Amino acid sequence: MTQGRPLLNRRLTDFGTTIFAEMSALAVRTGSINLGQGFPDTDGPEAIREAAVRAVRTGHGNQYPPGPGVPELRAAVSEHQQRHYGLAYDPDTEVLVTTGATEAVAASLLALLEPGDEVIALEPYYDSYAACITMAGGTRVPVTLRPHEGAFRLDLDELRAAVTPRTRLILLNTPHNPTGTVLTRDELAAIAALACERDLLVITDEVYEHLVFEGEHIPLASFPGMRERVVTISSAGKTFSLTGWKIGWITASPELVTAVRSAKQFLTYVSGGPFQYAVADALRLPGGYFDELRADLRAKRDLLSEGLAEAGFDVYRPAGTHFVTVDIRPLGTEDGFAFCRALPERCGVVAVPNAVFYDHRAQGAPFVRFAFCKRTDVLTEAVTRLKSLQGA
Repeated sequence: MTQGRPLLNRRLTDFGTTIFAEMSALAVRTGSINLGQGFPDTDGPEAIREAAVRAVRTGHGNQYPPGPGVPELRAAVSEHQQRHYGLAYDPDTEVLVTTGATEAVAASLLALLEPGDEVIALEPYYDSYAACITMAGGTRVPVTLRPHEGAFRLDLDELRAAVTPRTRLILLNTPHNPTGTVLTRDELAAIAALACERDLLVITDEVYEHLVFEGEHIPLASFPGMRERVVTISSAGKTFSLTGWKIGWITASPELVTAVRSAKQFLTYVSGGPFQYAVADALRLPGGYFDELRADLRAKRDLLSEGLAEAGFDVYRPAGTHFVTVDIRPLGTEDGFAFCRALPERCGVVAVPNAVFYDHRAQGAPFVRFAFCKRTDVLTEAVTRLKSLQGA
C-alpha cells in the first residue's frame, strides 16, 4: 500500500492469475497430462521454421521492422483473405500486424472504446476479452451461448435485446472458444443486419478460421454493409502450430486500421521481425496443408470426444477449434472448479473449468473444457486415465 491505496489498478482487482497458469502449474506439480491449455505439443511445418532461421541468419527482421508489419507479411495476409474468402484488402492501408491475436483484441478495444461504452461479448468468452474491455474503460454485456441439442447456440433475440443506446460494438469469436460453436451463415447475416441497423462496430476474433470440422467459416466482413465496420482478427499460432511466435494481424478499412494502429504502437510497437517473414511463407502454403490440418484435428477431436463419453461425461462435440466441452453432472458433481482441481490427483489429467469464461458463473458451473490439439498417443493415454473415473 502507498498513499493508502492498493497498488493494483482497481479495474483489475477482479482479475487474478489466469486459470491457464494455475492449471498448467498443477499439471507440472502432479505430472499430469495437460489438456487444459490450448497449445499444440508438436511444432508447425519444418519449412516454415527453417524460413524463420533463414530470416535470422540473413538479417531479415533482426532490427525494428516497420510499425504496421513487414510488407511481405502484409501482402501475404491480403492474398490470404482474397484466396480463401474473396475479400480484397490493401496491404498498405488495410492490414496491421500485431503481437498475436490477444494484442490485436486489446489494441482494437483501447482504440475504439470510450469510458462507459458497452461491449456485447458472447459468453463464455476467452478470458482476455473481459480484462481488455475493462482496461479500455468499457462495460461488458454478456450474451450467453446456451446448450441445445448437443451444441451451444446463440439466441439472436437475446443478442438484439442486449443492444442499448450505449452499445459501441459487438465482440465476436467464431469458431468459438471454449464451446467450439461455429456461427452459421444465417446467424452472421442477422448479426450484420443488427450492426448496420444500430450503427455498431464489430470486432471478430477468427483465429480458428481454418479449424472448422462441420459447417464453414464465413468472415463477417463479407456481409453487406460490414466492410467498413468490422475489425477482423487472426493469427498464425493456431493455424500453423506456432503459438510461441505471437504473430497476429487485423484486416479492416483504412480508418479502422489507423485507429487501431494508434493504440497498438504504444503497446509493443513491433515484435517478432524474423517470424513475420516466415509467417508470410506459411500463409502461402498450398490448400492441402489446411486440409490435412483439419483432418488431423478432426480425428483427434473424435478420439477425445468418444473417450470422454465412455468416461461418463455428456459431451458437446465441437464444430471447430481445439477444444471440447463436457457436462460433469453425470459424474455426480456440478462444481467445475472443484472437479478440475481434483482431477489431476484422481486420474492424472488436467482440464479447465468453463465458469472462468462466464460473468454468470452459475451458467458455466457444470462445464469443463479439454484440449485435443495434442499428439494422438497423448490423447489415447488421457482417455485411458479418464475412464478410471467410472470406478472412482
